[in-house]
Amino acid sequence: MNRTIEIAPVRKSVVVEASPGRAFDVFTAGMDRWWPRSHAIGAAPLRESVLEPFVGGRWYTRHEDGSDVVVGHVRVWEPAARLVVSWEVSADWKPDPRPKFASEVEVRFTAEPGGRTRVDLEHRNFERMGAAAAEKMRKEVDGGWPTLLELFMRQVAKEGQKS
Repeated sequence: MNRTIEIAPVRKSVVVEASPGRAFDVFTAGMDRWWPRSHAIGAAPLRESVLEPFVGGRWYTRHEDGSDVVVGHVRVWEPAARLVVSWEVSADWKPDPRPKFASEVEVRFTAEPGGRTRVDLEHRNFERMGAAAAEKMRKEVDGGWPTLLELFMRQVAKEGQKS
């Protein structure tokens, strides 16, 4: 009898001083302005982070050697509301394009009073990676997403309420 062990999702939330539309834009189109250059899975130093704005679009990084490395693909694209991307990264922090092993990141943007937005991130489906890899990846992203969301929050604040 085969049993699939479920690994608890990682859930993180922040509130930013921006509308849901603005927060979504900074998170997606503005990803290169807040995603740290130190957080890349390519062999060469990171030059740019890109999220293509449509279902099926790539989430990839471009590197100083000219290579592109896929981090995942857009599964849901609902501007100002919701984004879901696959996470095609192994527990060894290498690209892994096999869909059946990909975890998933969902980000929701919800209006709050005073023109603010609650951003809820859920990274899930770690069990697809296999038990040992799943536990390792879950632990690492649980510690990593808070730093990334802090950088995102700072970028939103820096850019203000631009439309």
